Amino acid sequence: MIVAIHQPNFFPWLGYFNKIARCDVFLVLDDVQYQKTGSSWSNRVKMLVGGQARWVTAPVRRPAHGTARIDELSWVIEPWRDRLVRTLAANYAGAPFFHQAMDLVRPLIGEPEPSVARYNLKVIRGLCDALGLPLRRVSSSQFRLTSASNERLVELCRHVGCDTYLAGGGAQDYQQDDVFQAAGIRVLYQSFQHPVYRQHGSDEFVAGLSIVDALMNCGIEGTRALVRSAPTGADAPHPLKSSSDEFH
Repeated sequence: MIVAIHQPNFFPWLGYFNKIARCDVFLVLDDVQYQKTGSSWSNRVKMLVGGQARWVTAPVRRPAHGTARIDELSWVIEPWRDRLVRTLAANYAGAPFFHQAMDLVRPLIGEPEPSVARYNLKVIRGLCDALGLPLRRVSSSQFRLTSASNERLVELCRHVGCDTYLAGGGAQDYQQDDVFQAAGIRVLYQSFQHPVYRQHGSDEFVAGLSIVDALMNCGIEGTRALVRSAPTGADAPHPLKSSSDEFH
């Protein structure tokens, strides 16, 4: 049983959905602290704007004092959803699958959910449904854990009954694999290699953009194939089937 753990990101990149495709349980880390200044992947992502990779940001309402967890944040009440739709129309109108992608993405952008975490999860669910990706999801906030760092991840693995943790490629720099091994949990690394495809509006391929870029350029079927593309690396797991129901 493989678990992947990730924060609820805003219209995430291809690697995020590849991780969903390769786990049995996708555990959403929604009870971690949102950074005090600036923006994070919870409310911004890069897309091609004017032929360059630029941040597209949705404004977040911050607490007047102190800090807040991601699941405590809400969107600022302003027409950022309409602006995002106009940005996509202005920069991707000539993309080969623009109309198909907009039919999928426009109602997701327009989702009226005020909570940042719940909005992002509804968007992720909608994209997974369109791509045919099983999504068995659980949120870390329901467990009310007080541990931190690697010990917290180990506890979460145990709570959902998984014995294998699928980590992102960048986790090698800070993750203590021996903590997982001591708890009897195997660590696998995603080893996702970003596929290259023809991008409208850019002469050179730009990796790491929102999945919306792939949908515009490759369509739903093409993006599904990109998401499920096999990673490199000896420890990379094969895609696993799982229930589309929520995990309770």
